[in-house]
Amino acid sequence: MKAKPSSPLKYGREDATSDTVFSHFTRVREVASHTFTALSNLRTLDLSGNQLVSIHPEAFNILGSPLQVLNLSRSLHNSTSLTDLTTALRWGGLGGLLHLDLSGNRLVLLPPGTFTHLPSLQTLLLPNNSLVSVYNGTFSGMNHLEVLDLSHNTFRRLKAEALEELGSLGKTRILLGHNPYDCSCEIHDFVAWMNSSWAKVADAGSVRCAFPKALYDTLLRGLGLQAVGCNTHPLPDVTDLSLQTSYVFLGLVLGFVGVVFLFVLYLNRKGMKKWMTDMRDACRDVLEGYHYRYEIDSDPRPRHVSAETGVGGQQRGHMGSAPSTQLHPETCVVKMPIDTQLRQVTTSPLNL
Repeated sequence: MKAKPSSPLKYGREDATSDTVFSHFTRVREVASHTFTALSNLRTLDLSGNQLVSIHPEAFNILGSPLQVLNLSRSLHNSTSLTDLTTALRWGGLGGLLHLDLSGNRLVLLPPGTFTHLPSLQTLLLPNNSLVSVYNGTFSGMNHLEVLDLSHNTFRRLKAEALEELGSLGKTRILLGHNPYDCSCEIHDFVAWMNSSWAKVADAGSVRCAFPKALYDTLLRGLGLQAVGCNTHPLPDVTDLSLQTSYVFLGLVLGFVGVVFLFVLYLNRKGMKKWMTDMRDACRDVLEGYHYRYEIDSDPRPRHVSAETGVGGQQRGHMGSAPSTQLHPETCVVKMPIDTQLRQVTTSPLNL
């Protein structure tokens, strides 16, 4: 390992059988590639209290992955060293690591997948940092984690995404105390999670409100939603639940009305049958009347024309209307003895 300034790395034991290396507060600034390869039995590595600026991706790579405890508390100098550490944890071959201490490094965020390649990790210490939130996938793949310390950070509230991530850890003991929680209405998800039976918060007595002043030092566990100012504005989840309940009740009422209607129809099935028969006969009579009228109107034979002679010698024509003109003077009317119809006989002029 390279050290800047020229302070050499001080091992606890300098032979290949060393199982512990202490190099805390030695002003180490850089960890080169395969620095500890020769220590095949190394179980504990303490680099706390340094000012690491550069960490090689294979800095902790040891044949057989014997390393179980890695202490990097108060050792990361800036955000660049955090990026290097994330890469080193991914490519360092630390599959057997059980204990990781990253406390006191002023960490603001943890990228998703930071600890994915540490499947055997049992204890993760992140207190005394500046973490403001937990993101989805931050602790993915940590199926054997037993203790997660997130105390003494700057959490003001934990969003639903963070609560889902913490809930995925199963039986892990979580420490969330001594954070400046803002107990306004926006913290209702966290309050509900704290009051639930599946929240495994080991230091629930230290999870207290810092804001507002009226709720200072009040325990979050057991805190009601009205106490955090959510009495006038219902929670979205509660509103959605009320709507779902209303829809279910409306569906039940409509179903009951439908059953009653079908039951009434069943009881009056004979009357309904008679009513339908009467309606059918009435419709049939109407249709037959229309059919009869249609046959009469479509008869191609000429209509009967009646003519009558009225008073004053005027003849009534078709439809009983009087003719508009008089008979010609040279026309005489002869009444046939056999036929009742009137015929006009036109005679030629007489030769005098």
